[in-house]
Amino acid sequence: MIIAVASGKGGTGKTTVATSLALALAPHRPVCFLDCDVEAPNAHLFLKPVLDVRKLAVLPVPQIDQARCQHQGTCAKVCQFNAIAIAGETVLVFPDLCHGCGSCMLNCPAGAIIEQPHRLGILESGRANTGIRFARGVLDIGQPLAVPVIRQLKQWFRPRPDETVIIDAPPGTSCPTVESLQGADYALLVTEPTPFGLHDLRLAYELTRELGLPAGVIINRDGIGDSGTRDFCASVDLPVLLHIPLDRALTEGLAQGVPLVALRPQYTAHLWRVLAMIGHRLRETAC
Repeated sequence: MIIAVASGKGGTGKTTVATSLALALAPHRPVCFLDCDVEAPNAHLFLKPVLDVRKLAVLPVPQIDQARCQHQGTCAKVCQFNAIAIAGETVLVFPDLCHGCGSCMLNCPAGAIIEQPHRLGILESGRANTGIRFARGVLDIGQPLAVPVIRQLKQWFRPRPDETVIIDAPPGTSCPTVESLQGADYALLVTEPTPFGLHDLRLAYELTRELGLPAGVIINRDGIGDSGTRDFCASVDLPVLLHIPLDRALTEGLAQGVPLVALRPQYTAHLWRVLAMIGHRLRETAC
């Protein structure tokens, strides 16, 4: 089972839920955790893995052999991302715009293009002392493309057949979130009962519908805001699987890197019930 924990906006407690779900399951079944929030990965603060395996995340970008180039401009014409421009008899390549699709190299009539690896970030893996297998991607500062790093992380660190996989997805509903949700069995959407939280929950819910992905909601900081989030979930038959009340002492502990299930052990049982409800929903969907 692959559960992607996502949110329409940042700061809702998505990583809090994802790491605590992994910690609740780990004593009883194998767990694989992927931190796909590569622009701001912080699941390690709660799970505290020893990261002892590393690999570069790279993107193949074109390099032009100016001596062989016939300056026909085919490479610039086929590039959908404007990563190549023709300036007189010079071909300019903008690596930060390149998506590594290879169209320019395949369509160059003179064979004047080769691909060179362009570093985007780093992939790291290890194991937490709870036994959780852990991996994350870290996008280099200044690099604009998170999607290739997420894709390479998922290809590099593959789960084992007996593992429950928890994916900590990036916040929002843009391409990095879509890439993180691809291949998941279920989306667990973490929100807060505020107008901003509701607005972004609607977007996240629509994304799961577009992907054909079953979804449920955890309402964090329950007790603030209004009933709009609960009313919306009821109106679209989106199940609310857990309420986590606003609690200052809990917030202070989380800010110090203490997991939810350590601060409030009763949430271990609550999260197991969430898992049971997800399993029931997936069995219904399969039928």
